[in-house]
This record gives sequence, structure tokens and C-alpha cells, in this order.
Amino acid sequence: MDFENLQYCRAARNGRILEVTLNRPEVMNALYSPAHFELSRVWDAYAADPELWVAIVTGAGDRAFSAGNDLKATAAGVKREYVPDGFGGLVSRFDLQKPVIAAVNGIAMGGGFELALACDLIIASEHAFFALSEPRVGLAAIGGGMHRLVRSLPMQTAMGILLTGRRVTAQEGLQLGFVNEVVPMGQAMEGARRWAAQILECSPVSIRTTKTAALQGLSATDLESAFRTQYPVVMEMMQSEDFIEGPLAFTEKRKPVWRNR
Repeated sequence: MDFENLQYCRAARNGRILEVTLNRPEVMNALYSPAHFELSRVWDAYAADPELWVAIVTGAGDRAFSAGNDLKATAAGVKREYVPDGFGGLVSRFDLQKPVIAAVNGIAMGGGFELALACDLIIASEHAFFALSEPRVGLAAIGGGMHRLVRSLPMQTAMGILLTGRRVTAQEGLQLGFVNEVVPMGQAMEGARRWAAQILECSPVSIRTTKTAALQGLSATDLESAFRTQYPVVMEMMQSEDFIEGPLAFTEKRKPVWRNR
């Protein structure tokens, strides 16, 4: 995919990292159907490119990650089209094996919070806050937010956020556990890149296996069932070149050269 001619976002390669920026700062990076379709194509390209191992998504400017659905566009009568991959081309994408990090540089409300929750890690600027505020405007967090939050937090804690639409600060998000790290204002991308660098030290095959098996295991009825399930990705890892390279590099006291196959 040509990352040079994008209208609603920016996407750039940084080594093996794909850095995606929601690029509508004039509306606090709120999104609507055309943006979702464009982002879907970006994530398709990320999934298909063997040279890209980790992705980071952030928002343009220092005010907002994303304020969610573009209500002004909705009120103006802009047609809302069904996007199979959901808000930001990501919240309904359940087959993406590669990791995605959210660098939350400001407001993450409604679909913006749902987009962050759809990522594997959340690095938040100290001035960022999160809210699933849909009930306050007669809507509901049907973009995965309500379901992801009750799986991430204790039930009453999640309901306290869902049923009030209240704002949760970055520091509270860290204490509750859905934020991985809080960084100074303006350093969300730097923080996300540090986490990405740690992931890149690992075998990309192992990372895909770990993410896929861990998420698939959530559907098991209990721990033993999850443990005893045979995951195809595990067998693929065991047959990969990286499965040999890792132990070999350890015994030879050198850094592994991951082949991603």
C-alpha cells in the first residue's frame, strides 16, 4: 500500500514499526466512515507486510488521541456506512496477530477510547483522559468498549465507568490497569516506541503466537480448558526457524537474528 496519499491519517515506516497518526486535529481526530475505510486499508497493509512487526497509533496534535465519532458530520447528514473492521478500522478486527500500541496523547472519548482498548498496550500522556460517554448523548459504546472494559476490569469498576460516562484520568487508568504507562505531556510516542523496541527484541513469530493464543484462550470456560486447547499458531511457531534460532543464539551468547518464519 502507498502510505503517501492518505487523507484522514498519516502512516510511516520507522524500521519494523508502522506509525499511524489519526490526522483530523481540527475536530480532535474524530472519525467517520471514510476515515474508517482508509484506516482499514492501512491495517490490512500492516497485517500483510512481513517487514512490519509492531504498530503504534496516535492522534495528531497534543489535544486528542480521538474524540470518537464525528457527531458534527452525523448531524450534518453525512451518510454512515457499515465498516466491517469497525471504528478506526481496528475495533472489530479480531484476526490481527501482530501487536498494536496506542500512544494516547490527549482525549480518548467514545470510539477513541474503544480504539485504544482494541490495542494491546496503552501508553498515555499525563494529561490524557478516557471516557465512554455515549450514554450522555443517547448512544451506547457498541464499538466493543462495553465488552472490552468488563473483561479488563472488575465488573463494578467497569460499570462505574460505563453507566456514568465519566472521565477517567490517565493516572487512574494506570491504577485500574488498562493503561500500561503514564508519560509526561508530549512524550506518548516516545513512550510507545520504547515499548515497541522491547517487543522487537523478541521473535515476531513468538509474539504473534503469544497474542493469538492468549486471546483465543479467553473463550475457554476455565483455565484448564484454555491450557489444554491445541492452538494452530503454537504448532506453526514450533516448526519455525525462529524456534531454532532463539535457543541457538542463547547457547552461543549472541543476539538472535530473527527470520520471522
